[in-house]
Amino acid sequence: MKALETSMPVWRDLANSIFVSGITTVSVVFFSSMVGYAFAKYQFWGKSFLFFVVLITIMIPIQTTLIPLFIIISKLHWQNSYQALIVPFLVNGFGVFFMRQQMQSFPEQLLEAARIDGSNEFRTFFRIVVPNVLPSLAALGILTFLQQWSNFIWPLVVINDRNRFTMPLMLQQLDQPGNVIHYGPIFAGAAIGLIPLMIVFVCLQRYFISGMYNGSVKG
Repeated sequence: MKALETSMPVWRDLANSIFVSGITTVSVVFFSSMVGYAFAKYQFWGKSFLFFVVLITIMIPIQTTLIPLFIIISKLHWQNSYQALIVPFLVNGFGVFFMRQQMQSFPEQLLEAARIDGSNEFRTFFRIVVPNVLPSLAALGILTFLQQWSNFIWPLVVINDRNRFTMPLMLQQLDQPGNVIHYGPIFAGAAIGLIPLMIVFVCLQRYFISGMYNGSVKG
């Protein structure tokens, strides 16, 4: 462990990954749930076309968007910043599609009852809809956190400042000192990088269990 700390500032890289992945996860869950709810429960002009655009964004691989994204980040002077790591991933098409599919099965009777009682749309969403789809939100949160935590290509493109490195970049740097591969520091860094993932899963697993239990009761 001491060799790893002296060769790489592992705790700073760990904090960077937690910060970037945490903000991205919260943003994706928040915006995807609202947009998915709108697609599932509201009727508006251009709904089908907009949802088709969302599906198209899921099919486009990130490698094809690296150059346009990098040009935008360069024009905004965001290289070597947290904005470059976070802003492009604040919302994604998969999250919108996933939450839309979950929201479609939400009972319309509950929504109508809330509106009859005088509840506005935001209050209905946050007080009635969100508590009933927590297992889905937890699943989306875990998937997003895992995806962002393991993101390597984009940070490699936009980050050159050692103070902004994330865990995947740190592990990649450990393999660079020379011709000899130092497996000890690499394995130690990988083990440390698994700790936040385990914590997130342990904290959210009860929502999965609750969702499975409710599903078995309904069946």
